[in-house]
Amino acid sequence: MTIVRYAPSPTGRLHLGNARPALLNWLFALQTGGTYVLRLDDTDTARSTEAFARGIETDLAWLGIAPALKVRQSDRTALYDAARDRLIASGRLYPAYETEEELEIKRGRARLLGRPPVYDRAALSLTGEQRQALEAGGRKPHWRFRLDGRPVHFDDLIKGPQTVNTASMSDPVLIREDGSYLYTLPSVVDDIDLEITHVIRGEDHVSNTGTQIEIFEALDGAVPRFGHHNLLTGAEGEGLSKRLGSLSLSDLRTEGFEPLAVATVAVLTGTSLSVEPYPDLRAIADRLDFSMISHGPARFDPAELESLNARILHAMPFEAARPRLEPLGLAEERAWGVLRGNLTRFSDVAPWAAIIAGSIDHRPADEDRDFLDLARELLPPEPWDETTWSAWTNALKEKSGRKGRALFHPLRLALTGREDGPELRSLLPLLGRRVCLARLS
Repeated sequence: MTIVRYAPSPTGRLHLGNARPALLNWLFALQTGGTYVLRLDDTDTARSTEAFARGIETDLAWLGIAPALKVRQSDRTALYDAARDRLIASGRLYPAYETEEELEIKRGRARLLGRPPVYDRAALSLTGEQRQALEAGGRKPHWRFRLDGRPVHFDDLIKGPQTVNTASMSDPVLIREDGSYLYTLPSVVDDIDLEITHVIRGEDHVSNTGTQIEIFEALDGAVPRFGHHNLLTGAEGEGLSKRLGSLSLSDLRTEGFEPLAVATVAVLTGTSLSVEPYPDLRAIADRLDFSMISHGPARFDPAELESLNARILHAMPFEAARPRLEPLGLAEERAWGVLRGNLTRFSDVAPWAAIIAGSIDHRPADEDRDFLDLARELLPPEPWDETTWSAWTNALKEKSGRKGRALFHPLRLALTGREDGPELRSLLPLLGRRVCLARLS
């Protein structure tokens, strides 16, 4: 059975770039009938907050993602402690005492000698007495994982065969001086415990994969399949920063974007599928394959999101819109059919609901007064349909001698108070004769 996970840190708001892996994992779970796990990586106690955790769950639900299981790393420390003890006992996790300043001096010396700034494993040569002396002097160790230093091969679901040579890497620090865990060890332990079968994440994690595979193997855990997708960037290739709130999902929601528009752009940008309206996420899952994800950058264009949002609204069936129309007093299929083609945000429908069902604030120009009186006299009797507008304006044209803008513009302003909007041949039957008579008076 397929089990995937999305593992955000509750240290900020999700943005469009975060939505990409969240959705790709969800679509893969839909395709395979698998299980989707939400894992909150909240071991950074200084920056993780409950408000951000709740915000992540709200954002995922808004996108249409419904995790089957939710876990928090802060509740699972006993598992990490047990793994730590196993790695220490097997000699794969060792204490190191260098300060950051001392490590920086070593890195600088290596660079001057033309060598890669890789940790020299000096801590492995310390005797027990030397370690005791350092600790007696106030030094606390951080703990490093001893890499095998070999080529680690894996078949990436998106990028194909990959090799990460851990011989060119420093032994990674897994535990800080204060005893807290960095990302790497808890992530591997959770993937083993939760039986994660596929890890789908951004390509910035490719180099981490070699290290993590070695940790999986050191803990006798099943190694999942990895897939690393291209990252969403801005037009100039810049990253989308969650700390700056750039394109945060909560802001996009507040600005009135449809969740399906946001999800579609987040997933399909940088793939061979065109960014176009889909009825739901299942329809995207039925089309998207990992082979369609480009190996190049996925450049986000805000204009594409704007356009897609409008196209989704223009195609939205009445039954889907009804729950949002009813509070506006506009639960009529005919009205939705007339108005939806002019919307870029759903909120744009509210003023038109008021125009149809309420009153408008418009004072005609003096030079149009006689013309509007004539228009009132020639207003046809009901019932009305989409031919009424043409019959009425043709009669007005003949009687008044007006044509073009001089004919149509005063009528639009008198009937709607707006310079723009739906075609009046469609709008007129929604207004009805009584309302039109009143507004022409």
